[in-house]
Amino acid sequence: MLSIISERGRNLVPWLGHGNSGVGVVELSRALLSEKGEASNIAIAIELFQTYSNLSSEQRLEYFLMLAIEFCADMDMVEKIARAFLDSPSGKTSALLHAVSESRRQELFRRLNHAPGGTKQLVAMRGDLLNCITENSELKSDLINVDADFVHLFSSWFNRGFLVLERITWATPATILEKIIEYEAVHEIDSWEELRRRIQPSDRRCYAFFHPALSDDPLIFVEVALTREISHSVGEVLAEERDSVDNSKINTAVFYSISNCQKGLRKVSFGNFLIKQVVEELARELPQIRTFVTLSPIPGFIQWMKSHLENSDENGLGLSEEEDILTAIESGEWRDAEEIPDPMKNALLSLAAAYLTRPKNQDDRALDPVAQFHLGNGARLERLNWAADNSTKGLAQSVGMMVNYLYERDEIEKNHQSFENGKIVASSRIAKLSRSSPIPQRTS
Repeated sequence: MLSIISERGRNLVPWLGHGNSGVGVVELSRALLSEKGEASNIAIAIELFQTYSNLSSEQRLEYFLMLAIEFCADMDMVEKIARAFLDSPSGKTSALLHAVSESRRQELFRRLNHAPGGTKQLVAMRGDLLNCITENSELKSDLINVDADFVHLFSSWFNRGFLVLERITWATPATILEKIIEYEAVHEIDSWEELRRRIQPSDRRCYAFFHPALSDDPLIFVEVALTREISHSVGEVLAEERDSVDNSKINTAVFYSISNCQKGLRKVSFGNFLIKQVVEELARELPQIRTFVTLSPIPGFIQWMKSHLENSDENGLGLSEEEDILTAIESGEWRDAEEIPDPMKNALLSLAAAYLTRPKNQDDRALDPVAQFHLGNGARLERLNWAADNSTKGLAQSVGMMVNYLYERDEIEKNHQSFENGKIVASSRIAKLSRSSPIPQRTS
């Protein structure tokens, strides 16, 4: 139907040329906002996407800068209506103020979304924008409003009501299984056989959120191990040779990998919904499961140690061996955390507890991004695990340490509220480790 409409629209706009009309993306953007007819709108939107796809990285940056400057709100009109609202506050003047305050970019993106596959192409476009911001940090302040418009619209288009939870199994279409392999961001999947070990056994699960506009492309997925106890290392979870746990003996669900799939949907949160819904799914299927816990990396720990060494006084973190620790990690001297002497191990555990519970960002309540995610979802910091991930990546990030975040179904909302109020909820063992750290306790 959309193809028929777009062809009719193309007949109404004869200068369109399947991405090669010679009309640039700027002119097409202006034309798209000026057209009134639905058919011509769809035809121009298709043309704009085709033209955009042929742009170089530099040309895409120029386009985003143009969107930032030319397609913003009319500030004179905003001021005029704002004064009218202040003079006579009413529902009518409030609605007018809301309407004129919205940038023209948002309407442009809405009209682009009318094109077949428009949502997917807009998500990809925002991915390009994020690349431009990363590679041209000096222009971030110019581009941030364009990004804010994408996030505003995507937050509505991808809200929880539109998301569909599906279990990924060995019978899932191969095109989707290929994307699970591609998108896995925590523990790399290097073969089809490894993927099979993660999703086919009766004590393993994988769930993903899909959106109707990207029905063959997952948004986010989580991998789960069903066990008899809380797992303390990823090696035991991903072991090639292991015996499956009988369903009657399962009492714990371990979330060991969560991967966001679409770069263009960064800052559009649905991970919290995913975990909570999977908890409910598993509780219905296997009511004997009482413990829901993660086995999570600590990605920022080593970088945090380096920062303290560079910025603190001559005592650094209070460890005489800390420079040796970082040198050994960076040189690859340690290939297994079990090689680390006990005094250094104990010091690192206490520092990791301090890193997870004490430091704060101005905007975030936890310094570690994974901690920020799980604690914000209502989990509790439960346990630090030594030598939990001896991969090159695990040693480089956190000397192989991993952490369990515990989701207690009756405490999730309470813990979430505590976190929003600036308190990190942690088990007594984590709190004790943190107190033994040389990092001074913060009072604010």
